[in-house]
Amino acid sequence: MTSRREFLKTGGALVIYFSFHQAFGQAAATRLPGSLNTNRMLNAWLRIDADGSVTIFSGKIELGQGIGTALAQIAADELDVDMKRIRLVHGDTALTPNEGQTAGSQSVQEGGTAVRYACAEAREMLLSAAAAKLGTKDLKIVDGTINDSLTYWQLAGELDLKKEASGTAKPKPAAEHKWVGKSVPRRDIPKKFTGGQAYVQDVRLPGMLFGRVVRPPSPGAILISVTEKETRRMAGVVAVVRDGNFLAVAAEREEQAIKARAALAKAAVWKESATLPASGAALYEHMVSLGVPAQTMLDKSGEAAPAAKKLAARYTRPYQAHGSIGPSCAVAVWENEKKLHVWTHSQGVYPLRGDLANVFGLELAAVRCTHAEGSGCYGHNGADDVALDAALLARATGGRPVKLQWMREDEFMWEPYGSAMVVKLDGALDAEGRIVSWSHELWSHPHSRRPGQSKGSHTLAARHLAKPVGAEPVGDIPLPAGGSDRNAIPGAYDIPNVKVSKHFIVESPLRTSALRTLGAYGNVFALESFMDELAAAAGVDPVEFRLRHVKDPRARAVIENTASRAGWKIGASAGASNWGFAYARYKNIGCYCAVAAEVDVDRKTGKVVVKRAVSAVDVGQAVNPDGITNQIEGGIIQSASWTLKEAVSFDRTRVKTRSWADYPILRFEEVPQVDVAILNQPEAPFLGVGEGAQGPAAAAIANAVARSTGKRLRDLPLTPSRVKTALA
Repeated sequence: MTSRREFLKTGGALVIYFSFHQAFGQAAATRLPGSLNTNRMLNAWLRIDADGSVTIFSGKIELGQGIGTALAQIAADELDVDMKRIRLVHGDTALTPNEGQTAGSQSVQEGGTAVRYACAEAREMLLSAAAAKLGTKDLKIVDGTINDSLTYWQLAGELDLKKEASGTAKPKPAAEHKWVGKSVPRRDIPKKFTGGQAYVQDVRLPGMLFGRVVRPPSPGAILISVTEKETRRMAGVVAVVRDGNFLAVAAEREEQAIKARAALAKAAVWKESATLPASGAALYEHMVSLGVPAQTMLDKSGEAAPAAKKLAARYTRPYQAHGSIGPSCAVAVWENEKKLHVWTHSQGVYPLRGDLANVFGLELAAVRCTHAEGSGCYGHNGADDVALDAALLARATGGRPVKLQWMREDEFMWEPYGSAMVVKLDGALDAEGRIVSWSHELWSHPHSRRPGQSKGSHTLAARHLAKPVGAEPVGDIPLPAGGSDRNAIPGAYDIPNVKVSKHFIVESPLRTSALRTLGAYGNVFALESFMDELAAAAGVDPVEFRLRHVKDPRARAVIENTASRAGWKIGASAGASNWGFAYARYKNIGCYCAVAAEVDVDRKTGKVVVKRAVSAVDVGQAVNPDGITNQIEGGIIQSASWTLKEAVSFDRTRVKTRSWADYPILRFEEVPQVDVAILNQPEAPFLGVGEGAQGPAAAAIANAVARSTGKRLRDLPLTPSRVKTALA
């Protein structure tokens, strides 16, 4: 294992050592751009190496969104070097800055901004040193060479970036960019495409064992007894661990671990109890009936014309799984039972380190978490949980590393789900068809129980131990980002009277946490469906109706561009059509995104097929257009799957979703044709894009089904049985 100090010695580094924190004793520090504000030292972000390369350190991790490529583009432009010179180190508690979680579409917005300003300041320092050496301020840089005579690499040993960033260095204007704004091939794709060592599942360490865990059969189950003798005698078995309700086995080979897991599961006796509520429609009645007090998030009153028409509707979304294609996996190794190193696809290596330290009673410095990409993620799946599983098992192997991977049923039954939600909307129109009042009331469980949010641990096995390590109840993420109430405020629309409230149900019968977009998917589905219902009540075309209430020119631009490219005739009759439309600005502060969707509804079977989707997006300055297009395409496809198919099923005792047969997702032949336009704003700040399309896509599909059939479905997913029932 390489320490940070040893790593920095390779190649004659520009930096001497590393510091995450603000300079000691400085009071009321000036706010710095992006993640620089909480990681203020320049040497936390970059290093100029004597071998002709530049290393960028990022606390944001690659999980398929192309962040590594985008950060390299930003750094290459600010430093005036070829992208081939840029090396990236992602998410390692021994090497990189602490940027918390890679979540909320903030990697470029926060991390990219930090890299931009850190590199701009380093460039100024290099130019200042070069001017002194060359005796001139007339300097030109070409790929790290100044005036054809002096290189960054020659200056590397003389400069010290162990200083706090000023935040005053001016990044380059867009007109001078060579890399930013261009579609650069993704750095992470080749290994994935060719079957290379791309994922944590591919990690191989000397002497490594393979592990499997035996989970309880239901959320309320208690382990009464287990006979371990037969399992311990099986071929290749090295260790069996029982600690309370935690059961795991390690073996020399993976197939041996799988067989041993089956034997151990057969030998375990559990006591189960009915801890779950009724499912289906009864679930939503149960959530509302709990009587959790409402919290008002917005109460705006203004003058308005009298209401001529009033409308009310209720929308629901079920518990939904991440459905990661690759089950969660981690590798762990102990050194003298005092130091722990975990390779993990966690989206937050620093918060996870804190949870692991809490469980094992270790100092933070004794735990190292190194990110290795997982083959499926986008939210808080089982990545953090499996890291603790691997560490618990590795503690019993005498110092040999253990790679522990969940089985498919572990992933479906025990990952944290996206919360079920109930949303009630009330609205009123004046005689001219304008919205004069709006009320949005929601019920939801937490959308984030990630590690690091409170004392103790939010990891799964921590609660299964004989001496369980619990965690304080979580609160909701505050606005403007929001959690359950993300995008509940109709910020895009000019409405004089608006009230938004939430019933935040802290305790949930099924474990819930972050699924891509958090509450925004459910809220935008409801909000934008209701906009169509109001438009219909007003007798106005849905796109025209939205434009009547939108003032922001950037919002209007994405709405108009999407409608135009979809062939939507704005202002035409609000009659039947196979097309639906929706718009949202993610979190009301992120990217602007509109989606138009065309559907085909089989009236005999009730099956809905999304044939085509058209979208326009404004992400501020576009770093990698191809990457942005990928994110919007992926978001629309993922949302189509959620919207048409996905729901976790359970009875009063057990989760019934255990395999792909129980949890169908969109198939290749069902993927719609997607057309994305990027409305680039070269001089504007970065805006997050990864989670911008899911909410609008859901509502656009639902609106298309309603316009096509004349029947409004308000409960997700829009399964054939639901559609067929509505049509009957």
